[in-house]
Amino acid sequence: HPAIPLAIGLALGSKVVPARLLVAGVFASIIPDADVLAFRLDIPYDSVYGHRGFTHSVAFAFTLGLIGACFAHALRTSALTALMFIFAAAVSHGVLDSFTNGGHGIAFLWPWSTERFFAQFEFIEVSPIGVTRFFTSRGVAVLRSELVYVWLPCALAVLTVLLVRRGVSRS
Repeated sequence: HPAIPLAIGLALGSKVVPARLLVAGVFASIIPDADVLAFRLDIPYDSVYGHRGFTHSVAFAFTLGLIGACFAHALRTSALTALMFIFAAAVSHGVLDSFTNGGHGIAFLWPWSTERFFAQFEFIEVSPIGVTRFFTSRGVAVLRSELVYVWLPCALAVLTVLLVRRGVSRS
């Protein structure tokens, strides 16, 4: 799900989001899916340690943001900027997953609650788990869905921000 941090980074520019911070944000937007290892460890899907469990929570995203803040100097930014950008990148993963039409929902509120949530509208095709399953017609449908509902809106938002910034700078 790197579309969100890439869009934010492009829209804000490299002075606000330096390249190292952008890379960290992309990593933070992907790392929640490391929880697919739970399948290999025989952890049940609906466990808080299973797929879309604690790694998709606001608390996990905030923790990643705090870690980023600790490395702000190496990321060539302020601690607050690192915290906010990495938090936004990581939390966006769970938010986007909540709009998918499959799975068991997202454990947004872990550790305070193990309840799983979906967004009111579930229009993004859920991705098959596993690399081999992804390279099927189902995988193509997922890519098409993400292109239409994630990447295209992000690209339009970036283009709009850049055009507005350009117009403002000419005034």
